Amino acid sequence: MSDSVFQDNVIIITGASSGIGRELAYQLAPQGARLVLSGRDITRLEATAEHCRQAGAKVLTVTADLTRREDCRSLIQSAVQEYGRIDTLINNAGNSIQANLEDYPDPTALEQIVQLNYLGSAYCTFYALPYIKQSHGRIVAVCSMAGVIGFPGLSGYVASKHAMSGFFEAIRPELKSYGVSVTIVYPASIASHIEKDPQDPNKKLPMGMMPVEACARLTLQAAARRRRELYMAPGGKLLLWLKLIAPGSLESFSANAVEKDRAVRKENS
Repeated sequence: MSDSVFQDNVIIITGASSGIGRELAYQLAPQGARLVLSGRDITRLEATAEHCRQAGAKVLTVTADLTRREDCRSLIQSAVQEYGRIDTLINNAGNSIQANLEDYPDPTALEQIVQLNYLGSAYCTFYALPYIKQSHGRIVAVCSMAGVIGFPGLSGYVASKHAMSGFFEAIRPELKSYGVSVTIVYPASIASHIEKDPQDPNKKLPMGMMPVEACARLTLQAAARRRRELYMAPGGKLLLWLKLIAPGSLESFSANAVEKDRAVRKENS
């Protein structure tokens, strides 16, 4: 059994049926964590869980739509009923919409993405808070560089991630006296949407894209060390300085980054 800080740690991962959430579960399973995996797709969620069980982990799956406040409450209650406590909450579930604002069919899409990316994380954190305070545990927010920089064609996503980042920055000092750490992770372009090629497992990813395995590993390292934040974009903090001193240049950079990401997604779709 691993001597990881996550051994016997009761960890909730939202959005665990695919992408970063699934990879976090895969990496935590052999470390001896007690997992609570949440997602909307029960088939993919159970596939993730079975993989983790084969690695020796104890796993509880909870299907939940985190745009519904009651589902967030039920997720936390299910975790406590199964394990008796919560040590770590990883708020990972999220979605994105790629479209200019003028191309939205109606503004309800903005409401839906904020409901999942921001309020879903806030609701889960609210209901888990009493238990995490008891365990002096960890809260992890898988945010995005879109939480600190505006990217054109992603206005709804950017708004939801800015709200998410601000929320967790605000509660961090509230929880300091309880020994609870709040780690905000800011991934950039993650290849969670690109499946591995079984014919060429060593095939390189497009330049600038981070493998989902690396993203999950860095996230867990930051959480284990109780880091305040982690910027995964090359020169992430430099981009924040650029926002202050040369905002026009940053706008050009962000527009080019979005176009590049769209091209990669189209090529791999």
